[in-house]
Formats: sequence, C-alpha cells, structure tokens
Amino acid sequence: MQIGLRIDVDTLRGTRIGVPELCRILKENDIKASFFFSVGPDNMGRHLWRLLRPAFFLKMMRTKAASLYGWDILLKGTFWPGPHIAGKAGQAIQEAATDGHEIGLHAWDHHGWQSGIKNMSAAQVQSLLHRGCDALISLTGNKPTCSAAPAWRSTDAALLAKDTFAFLYNSDCRGDSIFYPQVAGKTLQTPQVPTTLPTYDELVGQAGVTEKNYNEQLFSHLRSDRLNILTIHAEVEGIVHKAMFADFIRLVQEKGYSFVPLGKIVKEAKKEDIAIASIQEQIIPGREGWISIQHSLTSSLT
Repeated sequence: MQIGLRIDVDTLRGTRIGVPELCRILKENDIKASFFFSVGPDNMGRHLWRLLRPAFFLKMMRTKAASLYGWDILLKGTFWPGPHIAGKAGQAIQEAATDGHEIGLHAWDHHGWQSGIKNMSAAQVQSLLHRGCDALISLTGNKPTCSAAPAWRSTDAALLAKDTFAFLYNSDCRGDSIFYPQVAGKTLQTPQVPTTLPTYDELVGQAGVTEKNYNEQLFSHLRSDRLNILTIHAEVEGIVHKAMFADFIRLVQEKGYSFVPLGKIVKEAKKEDIAIASIQEQIIPGREGWISIQHSLTSSLT
C-alpha cells in the first residue's frame, strides 16, 4: 500500500526550521514526498482575530496552539508587515528540491488566500499563482509541478485559474479518490488529488486522542481499498512533533507500506479509472470554518 505524503509549509518558521528537519527524517528513511511551499509574506498572525469565533478559540485551546506553533508564528504580520518567506528561507526550499522531493506551490500569501479566496476572481487568483510560481522558479530553476490550496479552500474561480497552469495535478480539497473537477458543466483537465486522512489538529484532543496514542489512531484510518493521502505540516511534524512523525514512519514501514509523492500516484493512475466530481463547501469535525470537499462522484472520462 502506498501513502501519498503531502507536506504543507505555511510560515517562515516552518520553512526555516521544519523543512530541514523533515528533509533529514525523510532522507534517513529513503522517502520522497510532495512539499507545498508558501513563498510570499508570512501574515499568519492575522488569524488571531479569529479567536473571537468560539470554534476557532476552542480549537486553539484543544491543540495547545501557543506551545505547538510558537508565538513567533502566532504573531507574524499582526503588528508589522510579515517577512518574505522565499527571501528569508530560500535555502531550505532549494535543499528540498535538491533532495529530489516534488516541489509544489501552496500560496503566495497563505493567510490572504485562506481568508479571502471566496472573493477573488479568476484573474486575481492567476496573478497570485504567477507570483508564487515565479518565486519558486527563481529558487529551484524549475516550475512547480503541482499546487495545493491553503486550508483546503478553493472556489470555481480558483479551479478555472489553476487549470491554465498545466500542473500535473492540484490538491485543493478533501475526498476519497483522484478525480477531474467539474465546474459549471465543464470538466477541467487537471486532476485533483484530495487529502483523505485526518490531520493532527483534527484528531488530537477529540474522542480520547492524545499525543501518546495519536500515531495508532492515525494509522487506523489507513485503508487498503482506497486512496491514502496524508497531509502533515512543517510547523507541527517538522518541529514540535518531529519525533512523533518519525515514529509514525517506522510504524508504517514495519507494516510493509510506503510513502510516495502525490505525483507518483497520479502518474500510476489509469485515466479511465479517474472519475469526474464536483467540489463543494462543507464543515468537518475538528476544523474551524468551511473547506472544499469532493462531491457527487460520476462516471470516468471514458
């Protein structure tokens, strides 16, 4: 069984500290993964305004966010302009590419996308994608092969804009299988590879899940009869919980399973087996606010 490993890098701290640590862990275990980088301003501290929302406040308390992420993340861009990630930590991005990992675009401005994507036009999305791609090209010498929407938030306008970039795939939503998204009756050409497994902040502190039994709980969600895509975060599994993640790798490998980049799964998929589906907004347990969900599976392209 293959497990697609998606690594989201949202912040300067995650890039500078978490990415090198994850690259080290992956190299020690002979694993290649898909890294999705945020490359523009780190304004993640502006999410603190969401503390006024009860659901977000409870999530922050449940995950012990201050000790998990650190105050330098929680306050970035709150009282002063956020630092430019690619400019401050470009070497970590370059090293991930040099190590042979798949390099994708997460966002130009993670906070800006997460909080404002619903109001962006296709042209605005295209502009942000171009800025992000250009930043990655300047660091790695290559165009990113894929993209992943921050916080699994996408819109029809974003999907249409991304379809013009000729990415191998996008990973913009949650779901259970690779599919071609349908927007306004049009089937797009770029397949979606949805995250299928829950994340750390969705599981921990819920239904008896603790840091001690987290790996076993996460492992129980793996299925041999479906797509398995795991998303981790450089800020979590690459820093505070890097030892826990290394233990999870050992648990998976001891069972004979392997981690692979998402692109490998796409390349091995038979086109006639890839379905067509729409993407809709939904709220899921453990996550504050809406996310994009694969919906209404239909027939394949052939």
